[in-house]
Amino acid sequence: MEKVVIAVEGMTCGGCVNSVERALERVTGVTRARADLARKQAVVEGEHLDFARLAAALEDAGYEASPG
Repeated sequence: MEKVVIAVEGMTCGGCVNSVERALERVTGVTRARADLARKQAVVEGEHLDFARLAAALEDAGYEASPG
């Protein structure tokens, strides 16, 4: 199981946290995604995780992503 930490810009509320988690969990290989509003980051767990695909999913959802 791999773990990736992503810095997420643009989260402002609990609804954003849910949107970030849903966007990440749709990416192939992700088994779990948890976003933290206070830390402005998300922790993603899964197999064969690709940062570029994770970042693209977040950007499609309206957020900015960078390595955490």
